[in-house]
Amino acid sequence: MQSLPKWVVGEFFGTFLLVFFGCGSVCAAVLTGAQVGIFQIAIVWGIGIAIAIHLSGSLSGAHLNPAVTLSMAVWSDFPKKRVLPYMATQFVGAFAAAAVLYFVFGDALRMYEQTNGIVRGAAGSEASAMVFGEFFPSPCGKPLTEAIRGLMTPLAAFGAEAIGTAILLLVIFCVTDERNNSRPKILTAAAIGLTVTLLISLLGPLTMACFNPARDFAPRIFSSLAGWGVVPFKVNGIGWLTVYIVAPFIGGLLGGLLYRFFFKPIYGN
Repeated sequence: MQSLPKWVVGEFFGTFLLVFFGCGSVCAAVLTGAQVGIFQIAIVWGIGIAIAIHLSGSLSGAHLNPAVTLSMAVWSDFPKKRVLPYMATQFVGAFAAAAVLYFVFGDALRMYEQTNGIVRGAAGSEASAMVFGEFFPSPCGKPLTEAIRGLMTPLAAFGAEAIGTAILLLVIFCVTDERNNSRPKILTAAAIGLTVTLLISLLGPLTMACFNPARDFAPRIFSSLAGWGVVPFKVNGIGWLTVYIVAPFIGGLLGGLLYRFFFKPIYGN
């Protein structure tokens, strides 16, 4: 049997680990109270991303994020013919991770819903669906009330996700540019992971800090199939598309644009 291309292996397992560690930290925090405070969740995300990068970097370049893949194709020399295959592989990896997390945390999830009177698929069940997909503002394990919704408008949520992804891509481009004499070199993966940690610590309470369409959309689809039905696609209206898919793509392109016109020319001198 012919082996899979190494980039498929890299993107699938790298994205799998990213979502397994990241969404796993959300599962542990919401369902068991294992983490206390946003930073503990954020640092697990950051370390998980660093590990995923080390696992897949030499195989696929460790994109692990459709926004990264698109930005690399536009602002770097990444082959455009691989954009859609990369994205598809990332989505499959993220979906598989969500399925594994559901298996691992399934009992804790059901007990959490029973204890808190959450009926899966009914209004308010975003309180438990948040361990897979993302919502704004963060439900923090509770149904979103009208008062809480006032903390984050759809426009502000869109802006937060776009800005956060732009910063992430700017960092990725800069720390991986070999002409940048101050790049972290052997700590490149750590620098990217810590950037995500900082962004989650800042924006997590507002939008749950996505910055990655595969990380959100694949687990969101899984949650819909696992009993939450239309809730994951209804709570924030069309925000599942605009805030968690469109905004990261736009933000990623903006981050690449900033790198291309402000940083890359200087590194080259």
